[in-house]
This record gives sequence, C-alpha cells and structure tokens, in this order.
Amino acid sequence: MNEFAILATLAGVHMVALLSPGPDFALVLQNATRYGRATGLAIALGLSLSILAHTILSITGISLLVHQHPQLFMWVQVAGGSVLMYLGLSAIKGLLAATTAPAQTANDAPAVRGQKQAFWKGVLTNLFNPKALVFFISLMSTLVPASMSASGKAMAVAVVFLLSLGWFSSLAWLLSGSRVQQVLTKVAPVIDGLCALLFLLLGGAVVWQAGVFG
Repeated sequence: MNEFAILATLAGVHMVALLSPGPDFALVLQNATRYGRATGLAIALGLSLSILAHTILSITGISLLVHQHPQLFMWVQVAGGSVLMYLGLSAIKGLLAATTAPAQTANDAPAVRGQKQAFWKGVLTNLFNPKALVFFISLMSTLVPASMSASGKAMAVAVVFLLSLGWFSSLAWLLSGSRVQQVLTKVAPVIDGLCALLFLLLGGAVVWQAGVFG
C-alpha cells in the first residue's frame, strides 16, 4: 500500500471515530450550546491539540510503552476516569444551580470562567482518556508502518490533527448558530443532564476497569 492510500485510509478511519458519540462530542455539545461559539471553539482547539499529542506519542511508540506497563497504565486510567467524573459532577452542580437561580440566557452565563478554562477542559478531557490512548496506539500501529518515510508520518500526524480540528470546530460553530441556539436553549437542561450522565458512567467504568476496587 502506497503512502497516499495509507493516509486516505487513516483519514477515513479517524473520521468515523470522530463521528461516534463520546466524551469529546458531549463536551463540545454541552458547552457550545450553553456558553456560545467562542467557548465551543476553545474546547475544539483543546481537544484537537490533545489528539495531536496522542498521535505523536503513538507514532513514536511512547504511548505503547505506557500501555505495556500495567501500574503506569492503571494510574493513567484512574486519572482519566477521575477527570470524566469531575466533568459529570460539575455539570450536575451547574444544572442544580441553574434550577435555583434566576433564568439566564446563554450570553448572560459566564463562559466556564473564560475561554482559557474551556481550552484546558478540552485538553484534559481527551488527553487523560485511556480509551483515546488505546485507540491511537491501535490506529497508528495498524495503519502507519514503521517503514513509512518521515514525511509520510508527518503527513499522517497532520491529517489526524486537521480532521479533528475541522470536525470539532464545525460542530461548535453549528451548535452556536443563532437559530440552533434558539432551539437548543429550550432543551439545555436535558443536554446538560445527559452529558453529565455520560461523563459519570464513562469515568466510573474507566476507574472500575483500572482495578482499583478489585
């Protein structure tokens, strides 16, 4: 398989993964809906840079070393699961506060204390997701051969990053459009509740799989 075919296959597989609902999708959905476009784009950038880091670590073999050391990987799982559960609890706290506070519009609400916080929330959500670590190890080891040229590997990294940034930015842009906002604002509590549940379930499952309680 030539390098162009490898890159095309990599792009297709990664795009399918991006389209699959998960914590990254939920984070953009929840925050772009409630806090607006700037916050959604900041989260999109954070997620994409985290994916870039995963890709580089996987293509250089560093992530594989982490995965092959059970104790180290266990603590990565615990950290990742804890981050996801924290996001879930934060969403529940915000939802409870919204039900007791006067009604606010998305423009009135503080954008998760600024775009800087939103950016780092995006970074941490993906970076400490052990499922993302395993996915990129599998993706790179399966589709990018060790014999691939340095320029080809650099292109593979660029393809994954640009697809991620394009998808999450487009999602944030779409969800923060004025017409979409009018619809989503009415169901924002439902979205917050579902996202909180997803974060808590995924985080709890990750910590449980780490064997901390076993």
